[in-house]
Amino acid sequence: MTAAGLDPQSRQREQRAWYWYDWANSAFVTTTAAVLFAPYLTSVAEKAACGYVTDEDKHIKCTQDLHVLGLDVSAGSLVFYLVTAATILSAIVLPIVGAVADRSASKPRLLGGFAWAGSAMAALMFFVAGSNWQFGAVLLLLATLFLGASLVVYDSILVEIADPDERDRVSSRGWALGYLGGGLLLAVNFVLLTVMSDNTEMAVRISLLSAGIWWAAFTVIPVRGIRSRPPVNPDGGQSAERGGLVRASFGQLWHTLRDLRSYPVTLTFLLAYLFYNDGIQTVIYAASVYGEKELGFEKSTVLMAFLVVQFVGIGGALAFGRLAGRVGAYRVIKVGLFIWLAVVFVGWLIPDNNFPLFLLLAVAIGVVLGGTQALSRSFYSQLIPRGREAEYFSLYQACERGTSWIGTLIFGLVHQWTDSYRPALLALMVLFVLGIILLMRVDPRRGIQEAGNTMPTVV
Repeated sequence: MTAAGLDPQSRQREQRAWYWYDWANSAFVTTTAAVLFAPYLTSVAEKAACGYVTDEDKHIKCTQDLHVLGLDVSAGSLVFYLVTAATILSAIVLPIVGAVADRSASKPRLLGGFAWAGSAMAALMFFVAGSNWQFGAVLLLLATLFLGASLVVYDSILVEIADPDERDRVSSRGWALGYLGGGLLLAVNFVLLTVMSDNTEMAVRISLLSAGIWWAAFTVIPVRGIRSRPPVNPDGGQSAERGGLVRASFGQLWHTLRDLRSYPVTLTFLLAYLFYNDGIQTVIYAASVYGEKELGFEKSTVLMAFLVVQFVGIGGALAFGRLAGRVGAYRVIKVGLFIWLAVVFVGWLIPDNNFPLFLLLAVAIGVVLGGTQALSRSFYSQLIPRGREAEYFSLYQACERGTSWIGTLIFGLVHQWTDSYRPALLALMVLFVLGIILLMRVDPRRGIQEAGNTMPTVV
């Protein structure tokens, strides 16, 4: 039986609608999370800590700390600690979201609810100004949590709309469309920053607002274009609790964590993904801060490099998807991780203000970024039991984009200890090495069989 019991034409229509959520949320992930908000919030925090109020002060290193809950926190490390905190909260919240989603009779509406809540937080970032870093910190935490919750639902829908042999292609096309959408908005914001070069702060705030509006507006397409389906396993298995949706969801979460021992290959891949995706996400979060604060590039220069990443990433995601169709997603992921190791090492060596090398590094990131993540999503979908996709994807999403914590914690601590972002970047190599070691222990065929899923033609 095909996915959702639909004929190919109907299935393709739903797949096309599904792609658009990658397009929608990538505006926030790219413009806000990856490029503008981290250095902007860092500047706001530095203003609060050191009292910098003019553009001439922006290249002076702030040596004063913020006082947060009785602790001294480096202003330059604040964003990375916030992402760490968001991930710890995600580890608690997202599995419950997954359990609820698996019982939901309308995943598209649930997707929309989380997405629109997150987009509202993103739009409110427009009002973060002056030295009010606390408001920005709360918005970043909430937007990250709502993004993660929406992606739990979104990723789980992939299993409902695509057969095993289609998932690498469908997942890669979604990522490619996401890069296109995120890149187009980023290009518009690049023009805005250039035109408003005499008022960069307002240009950044308008760009943050545009990302929230974009995310909200384009979420309408998947919400309306994907049909609701009854849950496959509404009782959540024999171990689920009675007495209401939330209580039953907690019961199923405990059952899932315990049940993971029955799927050792799935567990091993999840651990591998935890480490190597932490490295990927931290590089994404750190790149804009690294480019501005360590390498000395202007905000517009860093934004241009991210534009390169976005548009190269379209071809990279599609190429990785085609390659996976020939040799299997598992092998292509391994190759991608070795490329990531090289990217981090070259980033550590790059001289200050060397734009050609910085641009070349952006091209390399674009080639490997989308392909690695898209194939990880589709490969994982083959390793999880049917009817519990959202709950298992919630564990996956806890270490997905915007919710990594080991890497951001390492990056923030090393920067605070050394007062430099270079050793902080180099330290991330350990995450890729651990991820590769664990990935080598994954047997794809055994994992698919253990989950009781249909074996794809190419594994």
